Amino acid sequence: MAKQKLLIIEDETSVAKQLKWSLGDAYDISMAADGKKARQLLVSGAFPVATLDLGLPPAADTPDEGFKILEEMESLAPHTRVIVITGNAEQENAVRAVALGAADFCPKPIDPDILKIILERTYRLYALEAANRDLLEKADHGGILCGMLGVSNAMQDVFSLIRRVSATDYPVLVTGESGTGKEMVAHAIHQLSSRSDQPLVIINSGAIPENLLESELFGHEKGAFTGAVARKTGRLEQADDGTVFLDEIGELPFSMQVKLLRFLQEGTIERVGGKETIALNVRIVAATNIELPKAVQNGKFREDLYFRLNVLPIHLPPLRERPEDIMLLSHHFLRTESETMKTGRMAFSQSAMAALSSGDWPGNVRELQNCIRRALSVCTNNKITAEDLGLGGCLPNQAEDQLLTLQQARDQAEQQCVRKALMLTGNNISEAARLLETSRPTLHDLIKKHDIRR
Repeated sequence: MAKQKLLIIEDETSVAKQLKWSLGDAYDISMAADGKKARQLLVSGAFPVATLDLGLPPAADTPDEGFKILEEMESLAPHTRVIVITGNAEQENAVRAVALGAADFCPKPIDPDILKIILERTYRLYALEAANRDLLEKADHGGILCGMLGVSNAMQDVFSLIRRVSATDYPVLVTGESGTGKEMVAHAIHQLSSRSDQPLVIINSGAIPENLLESELFGHEKGAFTGAVARKTGRLEQADDGTVFLDEIGELPFSMQVKLLRFLQEGTIERVGGKETIALNVRIVAATNIELPKAVQNGKFREDLYFRLNVLPIHLPPLRERPEDIMLLSHHFLRTESETMKTGRMAFSQSAMAALSSGDWPGNVRELQNCIRRALSVCTNNKITAEDLGLGGCLPNQAEDQLLTLQQARDQAEQQCVRKALMLTGNNISEAARLLETSRPTLHDLIKKHDIRR
């Protein structure tokens, strides 16, 4: 097995020789004694990890050159993880180095055993990040659809269905729990359809007061009611030749359900206070997080309207049913939110990744995104911990009053342990088996048993 490459940036010959002698058996080592040579080697992208002495020529008595290299790492070698070598009396420099993106630091005089531990941990961090980059790359080639992310089988099925229904003009009913991304489905359907260069009008049925809803949807003529000082074009008319997304359709008042049903049947509207019949060519996408069949049974939603809307149903699975997507989404949100907040390069600690991957996420993708926003707001360095996420303890996977059978509890515990071990080791089977104190064949059997996607 080939040794992992390690770059040692050190201008003191005696220290460089000591490091090469103590680490040479484990790593393929390259040396750089000044900033110029270090930059030449770093830009090759060949080194997962580098150690960096801050005091380098031409100003070996100050940390200036070392800090310059750290500041340039994003352009020199964005994926290389740096371990800073610093004196015991230079803790302030070590803290600044970590703030600039260093993965860790090791004090002088160097204890080879301590440095080996730091190196092992840093290479593992690099492996995790490389695995996540690979996951994101796969997403770019098949796990992404119009901004929606998912490599799980469940989301791949949703993507396939979206592509198919986008080729038609029939009404679509999108169902799923709050926070699963129903509005993004509407955007995707519109974007992939022949109407993409026409308006997409979004109407939140539950956010508009009932006494204003008819005017908002259908428009009104001047003088139709008190305060109607001019003609107003309704939202449906604004979407002519385009798409209307009716969010929270289950909250639509019963009286308005009749008028919407007429529009779906005839394709025409009349403005409030008007006599002109206006024909519209509009594609309807509706969404709800309530069970409309139950609402129909309870007399709160018209059965004929439900059948009119439910021509092409799309159900969005909750995040807990597609755990393969949790870390993909987490890293996507971390990257986009950190760019927005200008926090610099950020990463998850192992505890954070374990906590994220084991959660139930009742608020689904929206809750996950807000959790990461909160963590970025309170994090004091470039590495987010489980505590920053507010997930210091294990997230509950079952309600307290829900009793599991012993077999269900065993299966759940097995699945969580295997997922965490794979996450902590960057999907390295040998390392994960060692953490779980089991054999590789047994781990492979568990992965197959619980249908865990690596």
